[in-house]
Amino acid sequence: MQSTADHLDLAPPPSGRWLGPMGLALVAHGLLVVALTLGVQWQHDAEPVSVEAELWSRLPQQAAPRAVEPPPPPPTPAPQPTPPKPAPVPAPTPPPPAPNQAEIATAQAKKKAEAEKKARDEEAKKLAAAKATEKAAAEKKAAAEKAADEKERQQKLAEQKREQQRKEAAEEKRLAQLREDQINRMMGQAGASGGPQSTGTAAQSSGPTPGYGAKVAARIRANVLFTDVAPGNPRAEVEVRTSPDGTITSRKLIKSSGNASWDEAVLRAIDRANSLPKDTDGRVPSSLVIGLRPLD
Repeated sequence: MQSTADHLDLAPPPSGRWLGPMGLALVAHGLLVVALTLGVQWQHDAEPVSVEAELWSRLPQQAAPRAVEPPPPPPTPAPQPTPPKPAPVPAPTPPPPAPNQAEIATAQAKKKAEAEKKARDEEAKKLAAAKATEKAAAEKKAAAEKAADEKERQQKLAEQKREQQRKEAAEEKRLAQLREDQINRMMGQAGASGGPQSTGTAAQSSGPTPGYGAKVAARIRANVLFTDVAPGNPRAEVEVRTSPDGTITSRKLIKSSGNASWDEAVLRAIDRANSLPKDTDGRVPSSLVIGLRPLD
């Protein structure tokens, strides 16, 4: 920038006090202030521009000081890298929908019904167990009573059987005595008629002993099988013939009891016996009559 003094031309000074050098100086300073103001303002918009001013003066004057250039603007900072975008925040899980009141009421009612059903089942089980216990106790009591009744009945039957046996024994004894008397009469008649065993005392010595008839009746009765009913306790008489060793060689019904089943039962019993017991002297009568009754 050239000095202002280099461009000053000599011109006739204006007339008047304020049109002289003083006025020019003021104008020059005003222009300088305006130029400085504009220069400071332009620093923000464009490159600094030099400003020149020409002053006209009657007298040579020193040039005004050179305008100080404003410092250059600071360098534009480098653009910063764009920071990465933050990761998107996941949307919060929406809360579960509020339960339906109707569904809650239904669930509660169902739970209550299940609890009531369970209580009823437990009560039913208890009642069933109590009934089972009561039934078992009743059955046990009934069984005990039945056993007691059966025991009493058996005792009565045993007593009746013993009484029957006593009666049968008495009757058997009576019948045995009758049979012995009959056998003795028959044997006496056989000895008196001159049979093989007859001797001078046959009527007294050839007959069986008093208890032999009971032994024969017991042997035959042990083989009787009779389950029918024979009203009146009828008597069947059978004539039996034996060999010397007691083997039965024949039997014959000489008096029917009037009950064919009982007669047949007596004959079968004699066949099953096969032989008669020996007497105390080791002998067996060759012929005798056996009479039996169903209840004897």
